[in-house]
Amino acid sequence: MVRLLFEYARLFRLPALGAFSLGPIFGAISLIIIGVKISLTDICILFLIAVLSNIYGFVLNDYGDIEVDRVTKEPKKRPLVTGVISKKIAIVICVLSVIGIYASIFIFFYKNQSSFYIGLLYGTIALGLVYIYNIYGKKIIGSDFFIASSGALAVLFGAYMVSGSGALSIFTWAIFILEFTQYLFGNAVVGGIKDADHDYLKNVKNLALTSGVKFTKDKKVFIPLSFQAFGMGLRFIFAFGAFIPFAYGIHYEIWEILLLALFVIGLLFLSSKVLSIKTMEKKHEIIKLGGIMGIFRCSIIPIMLLPVIGIFYVFILIIFPFVWYIIFTPTTGEKVFRSLT
Repeated sequence: MVRLLFEYARLFRLPALGAFSLGPIFGAISLIIIGVKISLTDICILFLIAVLSNIYGFVLNDYGDIEVDRVTKEPKKRPLVTGVISKKIAIVICVLSVIGIYASIFIFFYKNQSSFYIGLLYGTIALGLVYIYNIYGKKIIGSDFFIASSGALAVLFGAYMVSGSGALSIFTWAIFILEFTQYLFGNAVVGGIKDADHDYLKNVKNLALTSGVKFTKDKKVFIPLSFQAFGMGLRFIFAFGAFIPFAYGIHYEIWEILLLALFVIGLLFLSSKVLSIKTMEKKHEIIKLGGIMGIFRCSIIPIMLLPVIGIFYVFILIIFPFVWYIIFTPTTGEKVFRSLT
């Protein structure tokens, strides 16, 4: 029984849910600057909806990748591949997650206003894009744009669920840009390079392989200049997005700007390291860099929101994903920070 619980925690990517479920919350709190009141209940329900959405996405991802995962070292240990959890159970989990999502939306946020229906539409499109990406993505070049769009739409979903007038703030659109480019970089660039050693075995079509990323028998990896330019281009767009509120005229203290700049520069540096990697002998280094960049992403958006929510809540938003990760990693049977060592 204990082992089965570990397997479900692994299937749900339980330690990662804290970091991946903040998008709708970021969208909601981005409206505080235009006078929208956000309650703790709003925050908790948006988080619950995001958690259910991510469980749906993660389980569907494993379901769609079973054949590819069978030929790789680490993914072949996943519960759907080993058969510890059946494909039928995976489908049931996905269906129940979607039911829970829509039930939560209508129970807690329903209002006969255009803002609700717009948010509902964005949320539905996001779930649809997740389905297309996970089931058909391996056969569609550029499908990473689907998952990136889904992550960005989650921000708009959260904003419209709490907005009575339907008005959005400059912070909402800045976060939209940050989430889109972050998801696209994580999937297309980090994921594309990391999985280059086995994706070609199943004739996977993605931006990395199409661009010429190659993995050799001696564990060397070749990353063409065009793909490096694409990756760094995404990061510079991310950097631009982080300073949009400041350029728009939002007042920041000098130390707030310097702190934001420090984290953005750190993210650019780490991204360049990923794109200049030459060997896959230490594949965990890519995973490690990806994890650290995730930490920077989880910090940059709250720091950008400093003029809106203040330093106390920024601190809460920054440490929350780490506390969640530390608490729930043991439920998967893994060691804390295993991928960062």
